[in-house]
Amino acid sequence: MSPNDRYDRAAKLAHLMPESRREGTLSQSSRAEATMDVIEQYIISKGLKPGDPLPTEARLCEDLGVSRSSVREALRQLQALDIVAVHQGRGTFVSDMSLRPLVKSLVIRASLGTDNFTSLKEVVEIREVLDVGLARKIVESMEGTRHEELHSITDVMIAKAERGESFPDEDIAFHRGLMQSVGNALVEQLMSAMWIIHMAVLPDLPAGDQTSMIATARAHRDMLLASEAGDVEGYEAAVDAHYAPLLRTLGNLPSQQN
Repeated sequence: MSPNDRYDRAAKLAHLMPESRREGTLSQSSRAEATMDVIEQYIISKGLKPGDPLPTEARLCEDLGVSRSSVREALRQLQALDIVAVHQGRGTFVSDMSLRPLVKSLVIRASLGTDNFTSLKEVVEIREVLDVGLARKIVESMEGTRHEELHSITDVMIAKAERGESFPDEDIAFHRGLMQSVGNALVEQLMSAMWIIHMAVLPDLPAGDQTSMIATARAHRDMLLASEAGDVEGYEAAVDAHYAPLLRTLGNLPSQQN
């Protein structure tokens, strides 16, 4: 069944549903969720892009056979998920559908958990999985090239590490540069999301020793050199070396931190 067929079917079912079921026995949240599903299918079936307008509330009510309160509640929830953007006096539009809601939920989860460092370890492992999983694509896209900006970033990272300084800004800039070579916007957003969560918990982590900082900085340079040389195995080994000091530090901490 095509997306357009799914929308038409959902809209017809919503419209043909007996009034008692649409607006009576169903709870407000259930009606809103059902309306959300149909609006989502509408966006998919029409191939709408960020910035494209949605039908008016009145038109949605007519098409779906539900009350305006159900439509408004559905739109509020979709706005919270960054799927739509509601502009007073202008209407409702498809939003950029970023990972911001996911990031907020995960940051709160990591911050409120009884074991913050376990949450950080999970995020670091996801970051490593992304780097290793995309190794071949990154190497294929960068083989035979020289990325002066990324080389400059790794030079700064190593210099800072040798002075005993951290390099968070350079770290995220480096990984963004690598992910941009893949040309996958979702991967870039996911990597940035993991980094934000990482940094939300990192200040509570005991400072690493200078030797580990230098090893981590140099591992970034080795990742870059391996990718430019077309060396997938060398890139994967450098990724392991990059994350090893942090994972070792996390593994040595008590299981519960308050």
